Amino acid sequence: MLKKVGIVFSGGGIRGVAHLGVIKALLQYDIKIHSMSGTSAGAMVAAFVSAGYLPDEIKDIIKTNSFFGYKHLLWGKAGLFDMGLFDEAFKKYFPHNKIEQLPIPVFIATTDIVNGKSYLIDKGDLSIALQASSCVPLVFQPINYMGKTLVDGAITNNLPIEPLLNTCDAIVGIHVNSMSKNVDEIHMKDMLDRSFHLALAQSVYAKSHQCKLFIEPPNMSRFGMFDMDKIDEIFENAYKYTLSMESEIKKFIAQIQNDETT
Repeated sequence: MLKKVGIVFSGGGIRGVAHLGVIKALLQYDIKIHSMSGTSAGAMVAAFVSAGYLPDEIKDIIKTNSFFGYKHLLWGKAGLFDMGLFDEAFKKYFPHNKIEQLPIPVFIATTDIVNGKSYLIDKGDLSIALQASSCVPLVFQPINYMGKTLVDGAITNNLPIEPLLNTCDAIVGIHVNSMSKNVDEIHMKDMLDRSFHLALAQSVYAKSHQCKLFIEPPNMSRFGMFDMDKIDEIFENAYKYTLSMESEIKKFIAQIQNDETT
């Protein structure tokens, strides 16, 4: 019986482009994906991959639409950015705009800011779900959907492995927020980013042990969450790092193949 492989993608702003480099490398091993789960940028990557877009195509789409920059954003209430233009872009690339119509099942993690709990979405309006999952507090206006006030899924669940545990036989976890240790000086603009991901790190690494393959490109904090000019560098670094994990990837594949024969 064919084993089902799931992939879970962390959030990370523009660092989410690293997911694309990882996927490009994994595709060279012909790993078939059964389902995916993601937070914020990871949710976007999951949706695009499910829809059949190739990693390099997705990278160009991100560049064109400035998904992780401020270039095309609109000012909204209380001085926060409005995610309205994302809606137009998402519907351009996903005309059906339904999560359940994606060829590969996708679970999108958001945070119910009122109840303080992770809220997973696997059906309904794809554009709204992706906007909610990427809605960084104090930067974007919250998204009201299904009677809930939703913001960035990373706040409560930056590695949403849960929906894959009972549906997949093997899980690949990809985390793109590793902290650079060799830092001479921490600037104020980096303080919030590092503090946020340090707070999330413990739960991410606890879940990583439930992944048969865990991929974490190193020193990712050297890239700011909105460094649009670093897209190509982020992509290439993650791609080359994943290729360097050849022995771990082949071991993962061998484990799956051995499982299939038992």
